[in-house]
Amino acid sequence: MSRKRKSLPELHNIEITDVAAEGKSIARVATSADSDERMVVFIPYGAPGDIVNLKVDKKKKTWAEAHITEIVTPSPIRTAPRCQHFETCGGCKWQHLPYDFQIKCKQQQVTDALERIAKVEIPAISPILGSDKIWEYRNKMEYTFSAKKWRTWEEIRANAEFQDSSNALGFHIPGAFDKVLHIERCHLQDSVGDAIRNHVFDYAEANGLSFYDIKMREGLLRTMMIRIASTGEIMVCMVFGEDDKSVIEPLMNNLAEAFPQITSLLYVVNLKLNDTIFDQDIITFKGRDYIVESMEGLQFRVNAKSFYQTNSLQAYELYKVTRRLAGLEEQRPENERPLVYDLYTGTGTIANFVARNCRQVVGIEYVPEAIDDARLNSQVNGLDNTLFYAGDMKDILTDEFVARHGRPDVMIIDPPRAGMHEDVVNVILNAEPDVLVYVSCNPATQARDLALLDAKYRVTDVQPVDMFPHTHHVENVVRLVKRD
Repeated sequence: MSRKRKSLPELHNIEITDVAAEGKSIARVATSADSDERMVVFIPYGAPGDIVNLKVDKKKKTWAEAHITEIVTPSPIRTAPRCQHFETCGGCKWQHLPYDFQIKCKQQQVTDALERIAKVEIPAISPILGSDKIWEYRNKMEYTFSAKKWRTWEEIRANAEFQDSSNALGFHIPGAFDKVLHIERCHLQDSVGDAIRNHVFDYAEANGLSFYDIKMREGLLRTMMIRIASTGEIMVCMVFGEDDKSVIEPLMNNLAEAFPQITSLLYVVNLKLNDTIFDQDIITFKGRDYIVESMEGLQFRVNAKSFYQTNSLQAYELYKVTRRLAGLEEQRPENERPLVYDLYTGTGTIANFVARNCRQVVGIEYVPEAIDDARLNSQVNGLDNTLFYAGDMKDILTDEFVARHGRPDVMIIDPPRAGMHEDVVNVILNAEPDVLVYVSCNPATQARDLALLDAKYRVTDVQPVDMFPHTHHVENVVRLVKRD
């Protein structure tokens, strides 16, 4: 006998009071009419001050998740989102909040993480560095082709039969791996990116090209990546699910003719089940196999597989903060220049950015191709005082490695969202650099690591930096010095 699922309640005239993790908002609702106990409700796309009606989607004893069914009274701070795909896309969850409020929330997010998780002595946190450019700031966008366009419930209820194509070129819907929302305009990248993407879609439709079906594992068009550098150079990388040059080459020629400003036109034939291209051959159809980013006269070659901070202009601000907190702003006599380790160096952007004021920079990164890029970028910029190693950080960075290369004066740490492995923290503590500069895209895991480092280090500076307007993500840079 099947158990009937209990119906979840609707909540009326609820005030949203705050924002929370993952970009959601918060309301606190009485657990019953005669109780003073409050249940926390997490709500996407709410603004503090909204009075809303809610439908509960998930309920536990002390918390629930719900979505807004009606905004009874909008918050005074609520603003009209710019994007026509807002809420459906799921990418920019804070477009309905004014930017000055967004960065206040990010400042508080950093404060909360360091105070509640790290539980170490923290100095006054510097005001967050907001992004001067809050639209069209991304240098890289990745889109997916799909034979199954996402339809909203409103569309489904309004039409028995759809007259438009079932193909889509856009973003995966959160929680629906096989459905893609067709994008007409995205405000995160320069509008030439929209023009290129829409042109490819129209060409594919006009010429009957097949869009990939992830369940059937078939179709020609899989994904496309568009990179637009701060120098104005443009890379387009098309990824195909079939190796049919009779169809691929006319498309690529058409794209080259329609957009002669593309400086790097590439394609990949990916016959695997997943969309990653790191293990695939990149074919250069036209131009170079890389584009160039520039920063303080330094040139950074970025290829299809390279990692580069997606907000070029704000990356420069982030790296300047890192350099300043590391004490590497000023040129020193050669015999006084510090030895610097750059952990999780990626393509060596920070390492090369600070190298001119160092005796030597030693970079370590897991991805071998990224280390190839780091070495190439040193060579391009005439830097001969960098050393780069590829491998798992906890395997490369050992006490023996430090003994061989020298105890660092400064260590720059920029780990992935998961933070550092405890073995890595222990080697850092054993190496005892005078200064640590910890760059993080996840203040929560950064705070956890700061608690481990507290045995030998104290925090002297905290500087949040906003790299991703209209999202809840925030970067944070912390300077630590060795205790006396």
